[in-house]
Amino acid sequence: MELKERFLKYVSYDTQSCEDSTTFPSTDKQKVLLADLAEEMRSLGMTEVTMDEYGYVMGTIPASKGKESAPVIGFISHVDTAPDMSGKDVKPQVIECYEGGDIKLNDQLTMRVADFPELNFFKGHTLIHTDGTTLLGADDKAGVAEIMTAAEYLLTHPEIEHGKIRIGFTPDEEIGRGVDYFNVEAFGAQFAYTVDGGMEGELEYENFNAAGAKIHIQGRNVHPGYAKDKMINALQVACEINSMLPAVQRPEHTEGYEGFYHLIGINGAVEEADMSYIVRDHDRAKFEQKKAYLEDVVALLTKKYGEGVIELKLTDQYYNMREMVEPHPEVIERALAAMREAGVEPLVRPIRGGTDGSRLSYMGLPCPNLFTGGMNFHGKFEYCSLTTMGRAMQVILNLARLWAE
Repeated sequence: MELKERFLKYVSYDTQSCEDSTTFPSTDKQKVLLADLAEEMRSLGMTEVTMDEYGYVMGTIPASKGKESAPVIGFISHVDTAPDMSGKDVKPQVIECYEGGDIKLNDQLTMRVADFPELNFFKGHTLIHTDGTTLLGADDKAGVAEIMTAAEYLLTHPEIEHGKIRIGFTPDEEIGRGVDYFNVEAFGAQFAYTVDGGMEGELEYENFNAAGAKIHIQGRNVHPGYAKDKMINALQVACEINSMLPAVQRPEHTEGYEGFYHLIGINGAVEEADMSYIVRDHDRAKFEQKKAYLEDVVALLTKKYGEGVIELKLTDQYYNMREMVEPHPEVIERALAAMREAGVEPLVRPIRGGTDGSRLSYMGLPCPNLFTGGMNFHGKFEYCSLTTMGRAMQVILNLARLWAE
């Protein structure tokens, strides 16, 4: 199956995860694609193909004869799409040779170069974008398609010598639970790469330290005509909390290594309200300071409104993988070499997000992140370059060979 056909097939599956779910995976529909991937892996000739009770799919491309002693490496991608926007009934639109300029998504919506200047890089590429009503799902079905197409190529081209290669697909990455039950020992790789980046050439081994915050506000509703000194408006308390967090530390005002507080959800009424934040910073000390400041805000407002009004639940999600990857420079060196061989200029920069690889690195599997060619993840302006996807697939093939030399 060609890369384009495979990608379009995978994005037809609705695999949205749900952060409010208490099950694992958070949605059963993720298992539909995972089960089909396991079956496809078997049909391609992979061995040791498994899908466990949690939905993790693993398989093996056996080592070439004489290369059995080469390090076992892995490639990993996640199948779920973000809760931020629907991934149901995706209708991909294909531009065979993008000539530049704005892209009309539908009669009401246009993706403008002025808003997304990275589009200029992709002139001459084949682009796949949304119809403006859903996300695309390139995060991370582009990575899934690249890994599977590279695997098929290796299995049908024995002249490319390589060691044992392990393939892994995970659920629930988008809600920070992607490797909660991932069995590193069963995966059996010495090193791995997540294929979950964006811009062509990205090689990432620094990511955010990440936490999620849930705030419940129990208000006190009283007839507004007689509310003086009695009413506690939960919505006003929510606004007060948000106003006390530094406005300059929001995603829309930060870049590079700068962290942020991001309000991702708020709902309720006078009687009670709920807020959801994500807290991010590359620097561990600043990350801890951000969490402590949020706790201080809640403590201060608790003094104002009384006990039981504001409840904060703060949960660490993952940490910066850099300190786990840097002791293994060969993982980075081979990735750089693989990119250059593919005619790709490496872009080594911090991830302003996280991947399964960040947690896997702390679980004993050093796991930097490779580009996929997807852009504008998690929303209706998401698109990907099929041209770059082909180069990402070539990087995977190059890595397979380089690790066996």
